[in-house]
Amino acid sequence: MYHAKYLRQKEKQEELLSRKNEKSSFYNGIYLRWKNPVLTRDHVPLHWRYDLNPETNPFFMERLGVNAVFNAGAIYLDGKYCLVVRVEGNDRKSFFAVAESENGIDNFRFREKPIVLPKFVDGKYVFYTRPMDGFIETGSGGGIGFGLADDITNAVIEEERMTSLRKYHTITESKNGAGAVPIETEKGWLHLAHGVRNTAAGLRYVLYVFVTDLYEPWKVIAEPSGYLLAPQGKERVGDVSNVVFTNGAIVRQDGAVYIYYASSDTRLHVATTDIKRLLDYAFHTPGDPLRSADCVKQRCELIDKNIEFMREVQSC
Repeated sequence: MYHAKYLRQKEKQEELLSRKNEKSSFYNGIYLRWKNPVLTRDHVPLHWRYDLNPETNPFFMERLGVNAVFNAGAIYLDGKYCLVVRVEGNDRKSFFAVAESENGIDNFRFREKPIVLPKFVDGKYVFYTRPMDGFIETGSGGGIGFGLADDITNAVIEEERMTSLRKYHTITESKNGAGAVPIETEKGWLHLAHGVRNTAAGLRYVLYVFVTDLYEPWKVIAEPSGYLLAPQGKERVGDVSNVVFTNGAIVRQDGAVYIYYASSDTRLHVATTDIKRLLDYAFHTPGDPLRSADCVKQRCELIDKNIEFMREVQSC
């Protein structure tokens, strides 16, 4: 009976791990959204959660439960897509673990054990910071800062320069911060960041894009209006609802980009695109004029341009 319970759970998990992902019906021309989360708490190996010895766990109970899997760093290594994910136990304590996939879209499996982090790293480090007065409220501060530190074990930033500032009546109204590691492109450093605004239903987190200069990485040279990606459907429900957040993206040699993002601090998803599309989006999508009247004017200019184009097409 005991072994039958284990084998049944193992079979259910294998079905989940081997499930093929599907493209969703969402379309905006910038990226593809994929239907299924790439990682959830149900992907965590059974032997991380259960005591498999019937003598010490006769009722096959989950001893060290997992609440959520989210907010991953990402790298393509040795032919595999590797995600360093935050795993939160039922006790609210978090740790890091690596999950791997052959295609970056589905069939992610965790390595045998979680990560045990070292206590020191030498060298000089670049930080994109989020200066704030508190965890939720920014106070008088706000924006994404750029700074340098000599030692990661005792990181002190002597000088901080502001890059992407938070702005009133925008997606970054309450606060904003860095996301995935900036991507080096021929036109500049491409940033995937998060923006937060307050609503009657609580804080809403979205992802947005900006580009900084290659040689002056604190200097913003492109920042399209609005968000790149926002929570949709089931993504809006979880431990911290109405949130998407990213810590990692993978760029292949052919320019393909895999953006790994968490929804509602509960599960992990993937969206796929490429560098050319992201740069086109960043440099050719209009910036935010910050006032409603100017936004309407901006949209009317687009409409007029399209009406003229359609007339030309019809006359041909």
